[in-house]
Amino acid sequence: MPPSWATAPLIPDSLPVVTTMRRHASGREWLARLPGLIRELALRWEVELGAPFHGGSCSWAAPARTADGGSAVLKVTWPHPEAEHEGEALRLWDGRGAVRVYAADAGHYALLLERCEPGTELGRSGHLPAEDRLRQAAAVLRELWEAAAPGAAPGTVSRMKRVADVTAEWAGLAEERAARRVWPAELDSGLFTTAAGLLRELPATAGREVIVHGDFNPGNLLAARRSPWLAIDTKPMRGDPAFDPWPLLEQVDDPFAHPEPHRVLARRTALIADELGLDVDRVRAWTVARHVEYVLWSVDEDDDLSGSVRMMRQARILADVAGL
Repeated sequence: MPPSWATAPLIPDSLPVVTTMRRHASGREWLARLPGLIRELALRWEVELGAPFHGGSCSWAAPARTADGGSAVLKVTWPHPEAEHEGEALRLWDGRGAVRVYAADAGHYALLLERCEPGTELGRSGHLPAEDRLRQAAAVLRELWEAAAPGAAPGTVSRMKRVADVTAEWAGLAEERAARRVWPAELDSGLFTTAAGLLRELPATAGREVIVHGDFNPGNLLAARRSPWLAIDTKPMRGDPAFDPWPLLEQVDDPFAHPEPHRVLARRTALIADELGLDVDRVRAWTVARHVEYVLWSVDEDDDLSGSVRMMRQARILADVAGL
């Protein structure tokens, strides 16, 4: 009987990664090479593949069965800087708070990874109160930060980007956005300047340096058998640990949909700071900086600016909570 990948469609048009990658030339070129690369990796690593997971905007992933009958995941990512050191960080963490790496091809941004079963996303665990999910996620972050201190493997870690360098680029973009045009009054463009200052100041004043996950949102935490939750899809950097909690705080559910979002966000930022041993003012300042950074990209694509205005109103709430 032929392996499943020999007969099933490898890359259905319905996959989000197909939609995203078709928007630009390098993505289309990568998609054209992807079927052959997947077959090559499956043969090399002796795995049989199932239908690909329906998720991920810049990577392809599918469940895999290894030659000894074990379960795994084959992941191939479109080559880009954020994904360059994913395998290295996962090896450093060595299963502590994150999935294990079974095999890697760094040149092709390909990984054979531990499969989380049942694999439920933290963001889809609606039976758990939001604050319980925050506490469980914080436990994972503590493991990640403690598992691989930047001095543990200097040759590997030194190749990872620094949070300070990345956020300096974001700060420059924020200042460019602030000066580019006269924005409508509904868009609080003054927050661009506020965020630029924070993006430069916060990394420079960090009390310690860790390997941050980089994209610690509830969709990147999966339920597993050997641990309640394991992290996936890291975009690792080295720098201020308080950089990490923002997407978790906003996406564990929608705090802005609550009747009193200021109170909800004040409570949640205090909770996560306490769980992680971080300064709460620092956590709150990072939420403003990272939320506004997200808005920086939307203003270029938002034809009527309605979405950007809504997100800036959310940023104003975060700034109020942070006392900015």
